[in-house]
Amino acid sequence: MIKVVFIDDHEMVRIGVSSYLSAQPDIEVIGEADNGRTGAEMALELKPDIILMDLVMKEMDGIESTRQIIEKWPEAKIIIVTSFLDDEKVYPALEAGATSYMLKTSKASEIANAIRTTYHGQPVLEPEVTGKMMAKMRQKPVILPHAELTGREMEVLLLIAQGKTNQEIADELFIALKTVKTHVSNILSKLEVQDRTQAVIYAFKHGLVK
Repeated sequence: MIKVVFIDDHEMVRIGVSSYLSAQPDIEVIGEADNGRTGAEMALELKPDIILMDLVMKEMDGIESTRQIIEKWPEAKIIIVTSFLDDEKVYPALEAGATSYMLKTSKASEIANAIRTTYHGQPVLEPEVTGKMMAKMRQKPVILPHAELTGREMEVLLLIAQGKTNQEIADELFIALKTVKTHVSNILSKLEVQDRTQAVIYAFKHGLVK
């Protein structure tokens, strides 16, 4: 039997889904809770095979409840069952440690199958959730030009922003004037700017100096 704890503050949802699950030959609902705090305590005490978790609940939401369960019991398998598909719910829930993500619009039979699939080690995600995750993975991180500067080049840029000449920079950093000129050339190239003035403008614009 796959032992399940159901955490949801909607009594009718719990009654309907639990009744269906309890009628299954391989699933047993061993506990129910109507808030995240009590649910987390129950899950950690009963150690069910699967935890069905709502997200928006009183006292403690499902994301925090999931986080606390996983922190104390990393092996827990948690299926989010919610009405929400917005990014501020989906990603935090998965990052907190949820294994699967279902919608309450799913049929009870689909939730039962998700329980079986998750129990056997395979996550189940609503198609919309999968689409969101794929889109996020395809997003290339934006790398700003100044991220390419070395530590020394950043020092030189900050001194340029202070209005110092190449010679003054060389004296302050105890390096050769020729080396400073090389750093300045590299800075202009990496920042894709034409001159020192544009480099200073870039530095202020991106909060490198204030």
